[in-house]
Amino acid sequence: MEKLFGTDGVRGKANEYPITPEIFRDIGRATTHLLGGKGDKPRILVGKDTRMSGHMLENALSDGICSMGGNVLRLSETFPTPGIAFLTRELKADAGMAISASHNPYYDNGIKIISREGFKLPDETEGEIEKLVLSGKCAELPPSGHGIGNVRFMREAEDIYANFLKGTFPNAYSLKGMKVVLDCANGATCAIAPGIFSELGARVFAYFTEPDGRNINRSCGSLYPGIIAEKVVEHGADIGLAFDGDGDRVTAVDETGKVLTGDQILAICAIARNEEGTLKNNLLVSTVMSNIGLKLAMQEQNIEHAISQVGDRYVLEQMLKRDAVLGGEDSGHIIFLDLHTTGDGMLSALQLITAMKKEGKSLSALSRIMTVYPQELINVPVKEKPALTNFPEITRTIRKIENVLGHRGRVFVRYSGTEPICRVMVEGPSQEQTERYCREIADVIQALLG
Repeated sequence: MEKLFGTDGVRGKANEYPITPEIFRDIGRATTHLLGGKGDKPRILVGKDTRMSGHMLENALSDGICSMGGNVLRLSETFPTPGIAFLTRELKADAGMAISASHNPYYDNGIKIISREGFKLPDETEGEIEKLVLSGKCAELPPSGHGIGNVRFMREAEDIYANFLKGTFPNAYSLKGMKVVLDCANGATCAIAPGIFSELGARVFAYFTEPDGRNINRSCGSLYPGIIAEKVVEHGADIGLAFDGDGDRVTAVDETGKVLTGDQILAICAIARNEEGTLKNNLLVSTVMSNIGLKLAMQEQNIEHAISQVGDRYVLEQMLKRDAVLGGEDSGHIIFLDLHTTGDGMLSALQLITAMKKEGKSLSALSRIMTVYPQELINVPVKEKPALTNFPEITRTIRKIENVLGHRGRVFVRYSGTEPICRVMVEGPSQEQTERYCREIADVIQALLG
């Protein structure tokens, strides 16, 4: 059956199906029809990152919303995805729409739809929108109110969002005297991040802040922290922070130029919050792909550690189920649920610096609370995706290596949800062992399924 929505909204190559003006117009119509509430004029927030295809898709989306009688609130020239989620909830809008492909190259684009509560839509609601769009009958849907909406440019949006972010940093602390290096990925944080950290007192060195529609995430941002690692050392900075294209994740660099993992950020924040009594239910949530070092660090601190499937929506699902306030992924997508409904790179950065201030320690010193175990990942191309348990040789090999590693490592094998690939991940006490065991499992899968 044809599908539009994946685990993170609709995504693909811009101007190719389904990332076309025609589909986005119908997504606007279907969303307004389903989420518009009972008012005469549904209000839908629309924002985008810096991709050259953003204007085309934003205009199509707005056309669809207005043709259904909805009013569009456009959020500046570009706007971070977590900011759209915040304002959707803050302004009590009927929905929010973020046009972005996150950390992907400029030629990709996509859309995430946000509920009036500030969360990503549940699968069931996405399914209803998808069904309407694929029916080809969106143009026949009855509009609300007088049948024609309008577009308002919300020029105060940046200030409202920036003030919210600054308000999450405790008044007891200041960034005065700190040197902070920022990598804005030529993306949605360019217009906001440098000002926030400057206004809190830091001396800011900002890089990749000149988007041209094509350079978003190009050898910069959270996936490429090498350049700001060098700049941190060059400027003698206290911390480096790299955001991705839509601003929902962060990669941190300590004062020595060492890049931290998202798991290390989670560990630092969890322990700091546990010590001050704000880690609700003494619980941290992360995914099955988190490093085993995070689990061991939480055990040492007597912090409960819950595991979710891969994907921030599954982290959030587990957090809501277990009543947790902190969770995230090793990618740097971190959710502080007592502050925001979604992962926010700038907010996460401020919370990390808050932990540094509370502990009175450098980032390199704080990062030593977690040992990052060597990890090897091999993507094995497969022709089909039968259950791995149907192959005794695969299960025997996995079990053998798990027994050898014991509590000093782990094995994780799963199919990709979007590609014909089987992912083999092994963690162990040494790089040599980790690589050897990972290759052993991958070779068996390759021989049987490749």
